[in-house]
Amino acid sequence: MNEIITITQNIQFTAVQAILEISYLLSAIFFVIGLKKLSHPETARNGNLWAAVGMLLATLATLILYRDAQGNAISNWIPMLLSLAAASFIGYYISMKVKMTAMPQLVSFFNATGGAASAVISFMEFGAIPATSYGLALVSLLGVFIGGISFTGSMAAYGKLDGKLGDYKSASLKYVNILMLLGILALIIYMVVGGDSSLNHTMLYVVLAVSLVYGVTFVMPIGGADMPVVISLLNSFTGIAAAMTGFLYSNNAMLLGGILVGAAGTILTILMCNAMNRSLLNVIIGGFGGSSAETTEDGGVVKEINMSDTAILLAYSNSVVIVPGYGLAVSQAQHAVHELDKLLDKRGVQVKYAIHPVAGRMPGHMNVLLAESDVPYNQLVEMDDINPEMENTDVTIVIGANDVVNPAALTNPASPIYGMPIIEAHKSKNIIVMKRGAGKGYAGIENPLFGHDRTRMLYGNAKDTLQKLIEEIKSL
Repeated sequence: MNEIITITQNIQFTAVQAILEISYLLSAIFFVIGLKKLSHPETARNGNLWAAVGMLLATLATLILYRDAQGNAISNWIPMLLSLAAASFIGYYISMKVKMTAMPQLVSFFNATGGAASAVISFMEFGAIPATSYGLALVSLLGVFIGGISFTGSMAAYGKLDGKLGDYKSASLKYVNILMLLGILALIIYMVVGGDSSLNHTMLYVVLAVSLVYGVTFVMPIGGADMPVVISLLNSFTGIAAAMTGFLYSNNAMLLGGILVGAAGTILTILMCNAMNRSLLNVIIGGFGGSSAETTEDGGVVKEINMSDTAILLAYSNSVVIVPGYGLAVSQAQHAVHELDKLLDKRGVQVKYAIHPVAGRMPGHMNVLLAESDVPYNQLVEMDDINPEMENTDVTIVIGANDVVNPAALTNPASPIYGMPIIEAHKSKNIIVMKRGAGKGYAGIENPLFGHDRTRMLYGNAKDTLQKLIEEIKSL
């Protein structure tokens, strides 16, 4: 009789485990579908929903079906459900209150929480790993290391994006970062293959502490124009750290989700580095964007244009290209610029938006911003596709952008952005630059485009300027 009961229990346990693994597999499929849909603006919203359903399925399956080695189900339901309820409320509240201009800060904050969770899990599980399980020990230490970097690095990025922290440029800091990186990797190898088990727990605190410090020191020197690449890199770190925790728990949902996030973030980082002609190695050692040199070529005489002349120039053009930047986001002018392009379209003017890969403060920032104001997706044109059209463009309007249209990237080897592909606004027949004032852009680099023979400056807050411009065009 006892044998029959034992066999029955084993069959039930196996069946439950099988259903749990199938649920994880379905969750992974939802993640992949969601990630695929996120690759295009028209399907991005549905992609988020697919991924959310996958995460919900994985969470519910774990709560209901998970069994430990002894066949016991999860018993601490109350604190887990309370945590889920609190997190859901906080997430909903933040999503309703956050402004589009603060979206990069929010992404950095989310990266930080994910990295912190992975680091804590890996830290707590290290002591339970058998001395001979070298693979699990390595995974645990990498989880602490990468998760710690992701946490403090993302919080430092949050502070820089929010204006609470400035750049700390020091030639020696790069070498300090290299020494810390090599030192912590050497310590991890020593702990895995030959460390004294009695000292490993103490050294674990050293790994955590150095990781937390390194996260800050590698982000602090990075210039403002390069922050989109850093956010993307930190996002990949969070995914890799999550994958490490998936290894520790043999949880396929965590493992596959972490791998997808890590891989997507890494690919995006490499693509963005190529878009800015930067080295990924320089990102890792903290030298990325650290140059403080400025352009030396003569920027020419800056000339202004009034509202009436701007309205006439735009209204009687055949083609207009709008280059949006962070200044557009700061002034919340996305709805006004869409109203302008609809008004010009009614007058027979072809309007397109030129989107630089790193415009704004995070990957895809301008796409998200313009999608909020219902700009048709076919009007958003990537840099490589719009540049061949610039010579035949009647008017290019640069709104709150600086570095992504700076011709010094093509002509001045002394410029920190030399070699970075740009939107070639300077080739247009007429260029109008909307700026709040005569100051430099976010990266603090002089822009000779402002003194170009065909450039006219239209100073003022982007939203107010666009609204006045719309009224001027309507009155023609």
